[in-house]
Amino acid sequence: MKAPSFAYAKPRSLEEAFPLLERPGARILAGGQSLIPSLNMRLSAPQLLVDIGGLARLKDISPQPGGLRIGALATHAEIERSELVKKHVPLLAEAAPHIAHPAIRNRGTLGGSLALADPAAEYPACALALNATMILQSRKNERRVPAASFFKGLFDTDIRPGEILVAAEFPRVDRSAFLELTRRHGDYAIVGLAGVADASGKRIAFFSVDSKPVLAKNAAAAKSLEEGILGLKKDLSPAADLYNSAATKLHLAGVLLKRAWNTLSKPH
Repeated sequence: MKAPSFAYAKPRSLEEAFPLLERPGARILAGGQSLIPSLNMRLSAPQLLVDIGGLARLKDISPQPGGLRIGALATHAEIERSELVKKHVPLLAEAAPHIAHPAIRNRGTLGGSLALADPAAEYPACALALNATMILQSRKNERRVPAASFFKGLFDTDIRPGEILVAAEFPRVDRSAFLELTRRHGDYAIVGLAGVADASGKRIAFFSVDSKPVLAKNAAAAKSLEEGILGLKKDLSPAADLYNSAATKLHLAGVLLKRAWNTLSKPH
């Protein structure tokens, strides 16, 4: 199939992008690794594609007090290779190699993944576990939205009309663990876990178990692995998919929790 007809614009600055986004039927194009297939399958039919791929200021990866700010146009491959990410937010560096395949990681972006909010994607769960802050810019102001409020549901976020996700800020934590189970490397996860721990305790997010990433609060608060497994049954109510029953997905979530527990529990 071919994509439906649409107009195309490539602004040279954020200031040029905002009025374009205010036009009826406008959609942002970044890496295009999700939007272009959606267009070709006629699942999306925007009237105008606003290509922000040339906005170099949205590619920066820079340290800040207590963490790291990553521009929305940083690619998965850049995050995977970045020494700054490995040092300050290793969870993202651990997650990046699990995203699809090298060709997609070379084009797909952090902002595109977060803004799409695919419940089977890696970065939204990482952002939730890290309690990241999304930086949303509009023509008039900037909004800072915590990850827990940003992800609303299936492919649904707190991005308002006329806003662009320009960056995300990730706090530094002491320990992290990223795990996922797939049928083949590069496939969407059957179930995945993104976990962090510091002096305040553990934060463990699961993905591919609901319409958005889910914080396993009871499991994270548990004092032992056995308590954690029991808590997981209160935290998660996964839906069955084409290949796995709900019971199987809950069991596999427990398997990942067991694998991550020692890493997240050992003293710094």
